[in-house]
Amino acid sequence: MTLYLIGLGLGTEKDITLRGLEAIQRCENVYLENYTSLLQCSVADMEKIYEQKIIPADREISEQGAERIIHEAKTSDVAFLVIGDPFSATTHIELFKLARKNNITVEVINNASVLTAVGITGLQLYKFGKTTSIPFPEDHPHLETPYNVIKENQSLGLHTLCLLDLQPDKNQFMTVPEAIMILENIEQRKQEKIIHNNLIVVGCARLGSKEYIIKSGTIPELKSIDFGKPPQCLIIPGKLHFSEEEMLRLWKK
Repeated sequence: MTLYLIGLGLGTEKDITLRGLEAIQRCENVYLENYTSLLQCSVADMEKIYEQKIIPADREISEQGAERIIHEAKTSDVAFLVIGDPFSATTHIELFKLARKNNITVEVINNASVLTAVGITGLQLYKFGKTTSIPFPEDHPHLETPYNVIKENQSLGLHTLCLLDLQPDKNQFMTVPEAIMILENIEQRKQEKIIHNNLIVVGCARLGSKEYIIKSGTIPELKSIDFGKPPQCLIIPGKLHFSEEEMLRLWKK
């Protein structure tokens, strides 16, 4: 029996690979991880194309309840669907490790990830430093980590990809303007001049879908933009090559 870890890509139910679709249709149970990102389609849309009943898996099922998935995979084929690529979020490596410890065959079927989709901005992928997340401030009142990551990357001339928090169970999805304001609030506390009004940043929404939005501009300019539906992300560029500068002008507000 096999546990399939299947990437769904970034757009809609149609972004599944043929190999991934064939695997899903062989499985007895199909779980959908639904807390690290968001597709531009409904579960019903997916069930129609995949011809399978899909079981939503929140963080508790994916992490604390992983034993249940492993137990099922001992006697039947099970699919665990991940928006983007299976290992874009490090939390899913634990499921992989647990399956291997239980001598269960694991097949990984990769797909597009936001970590590579940001290449459309024109910022060179090999010049991205450490990726960081920006959580909702009510859960982290003394937040500094994303600011410190940006500072470290900037010191090396590297770009920073900031992934924005989302809580689908509460219908909360952070926007680019909200993320900028969180960074500004940290700047007010730390006063290290990492985040300032002249800083050029890049805001993205729904990368990988037909309705994607990319805008570049100063902090005040991007705070005034409505990026629409989630998911969204924010990029703080490092030292720019002239070709990167040319591309960012294409996305200028």
